[in-house]
Amino acid sequence: MVDHLANTEINSQRIAAVENCFGASGQPLAVPGRVLLGEGILTKECRKKPKPRIFFLFNDILVYGSIVINKRKYNSQHIIPLEDVTLETLPDTLQMKNRWMIKTSKKSFVVSAASLTERKEWISHLEECIRHLLTKTGRQPSTEHAAPWIPDKATDICMRCTQTKFSTLTRRHHCRKCGFVVCADCSRQRFLMPRLSPKPLRVCNLCYRQLLAEKKKEAEADHRQMEPIRSAIPGYEPSSGDDSDKSDDDKADQWPADTEFYTSEVSWSSFHS
Repeated sequence: MVDHLANTEINSQRIAAVENCFGASGQPLAVPGRVLLGEGILTKECRKKPKPRIFFLFNDILVYGSIVINKRKYNSQHIIPLEDVTLETLPDTLQMKNRWMIKTSKKSFVVSAASLTERKEWISHLEECIRHLLTKTGRQPSTEHAAPWIPDKATDICMRCTQTKFSTLTRRHHCRKCGFVVCADCSRQRFLMPRLSPKPLRVCNLCYRQLLAEKKKEAEADHRQMEPIRSAIPGYEPSSGDDSDKSDDDKADQWPADTEFYTSEVSWSSFHS
């Protein structure tokens, strides 16, 4: 399919249409060899509630954003390199069906399709693109993934101390390491996780202790590796130096509140051939 669509006028027009829908807020998407393979609306499980999002599958990236006017205007563009993606099929819940998780090193989240057939199509096309990229680059599948955030409504109490009850005045917070919903007292610490952000991020007390222990162990390992160098070079002195993830989930949705996304005989996704 990629070979068939690459360098064709119809592919260029499709990509230009996507760029136009995101407007100045989006990044340029047209690069040599990139092919738009499919698109559709999936429901993304966000922090506060599930929300419809538009998804575009290219042969090397997955792009998604918020819907302002379907097929005309989107915003809050996110671009995910497919080499970094791992998929996990999830069981249905009372609220959401046809679910699966998109896991990456920076962000992991759950989406659901309008039907079981659409979920199979999405997963099949995603896995084929991922396999092709990994074969082409010689890379191994990613093994480190960011923890998905547990939705706010999943719990009314802190998932660490199990004592604090959330209310209008008592805010919910999320640990960036485990994704748990925690209170302020259980998440006062910050820790630098370069894989997720250049700035220290909020973590719960348990994850903070675990991260400190891991950092200490790494420092001790580095010290052992440097010991032969110190002993081999007389007078050796090591040099010294000084060495917001904004979510679109809190933005007001402009998608009609009464839209039914799971009506029968309605296909929300399409893949090009």
